[in-house]
Amino acid sequence: MNALPPLPALRAFEAVSRLGSVVKAAEALSVTHSAISHQIHALEDFLGLPLFERQGRRLVPTEDGRQYAMKIRMALGDMSEATRALRALPRPNELRITTLPSFGVHWLMARLPDFQACYPQYRVDIRAGIGFDDLHNGQLDLALRMGTGEWDGLKATPLLHDWLVLVGRPDLPDFPATPEQLPGARLIGTMEKWSSWTYAAGLGDWQPNFRLFCNDNNLVQEAVLRGQGLALLRLSLVIDDLLTGRLALACGLVVPHPLSYWLVWAPRMDNSLKLHHFRDWLLESAASSEAMMQAYAAAQPGRQS
Repeated sequence: MNALPPLPALRAFEAVSRLGSVVKAAEALSVTHSAISHQIHALEDFLGLPLFERQGRRLVPTEDGRQYAMKIRMALGDMSEATRALRALPRPNELRITTLPSFGVHWLMARLPDFQACYPQYRVDIRAGIGFDDLHNGQLDLALRMGTGEWDGLKATPLLHDWLVLVGRPDLPDFPATPEQLPGARLIGTMEKWSSWTYAAGLGDWQPNFRLFCNDNNLVQEAVLRGQGLALLRLSLVIDDLLTGRLALACGLVVPHPLSYWLVWAPRMDNSLKLHHFRDWLLESAASSEAMMQAYAAAQPGRQS
């Protein structure tokens, strides 16, 4: 480490080499002109060779200075990024969770106050997303995802099984009571696959004709609640609206979803107390929610197990 010049001298050198002016470098670093000149002279003395030559009013790096400036700029950039990444890591009293947007809006947010009441020591930070990069690099603690539970380099525990339901406002004039009435209904397309539902309904490989398509279930549910049509959605997202009567179940059919919700984390979190606190609370909350959905599904004439 004794071979390294002082950091202020390197910052001053990089700024002058980039801006071509002691005045501009001083303004950029919020120091005096004389401080910049002093740092440059000190660095040249440390290295034993000149780094700049004057061309008119500009200071131009020598060839040695130009090569050195490129490497110093890269090193300072790496230091800055390393510092930013380290400062961005969650703190022990901070719980950063990434969730599917629709699950966060329609399931997690309604239950989160209970977790905060049980564990007031945590500051909870919710991020909507679908990827895992920030979980791998430590920027996030936990993820709520839908899938098979197999993600490279990550651990997962099953959280919630779900069902597919076709729902719409009960006052729709073309609300289908049976699957045979479905071709005449106004349908909204979602990212959900219809094949398991249509086969359970006895419609075979019938393909729905959508008058509207949305790739986000939050948009879909808003359209459904506004009476713009019916949509195939996950029961976990609409159970409250079904129980309150804001929405109604079409065709009396409830079909198991092929995927489940999972709590996902990186192995480095295995011994984390906040992981254990959130996981214990989440599994208990999910079990209660699943029991409610199972009871609803069991009461429907077209339930599929």
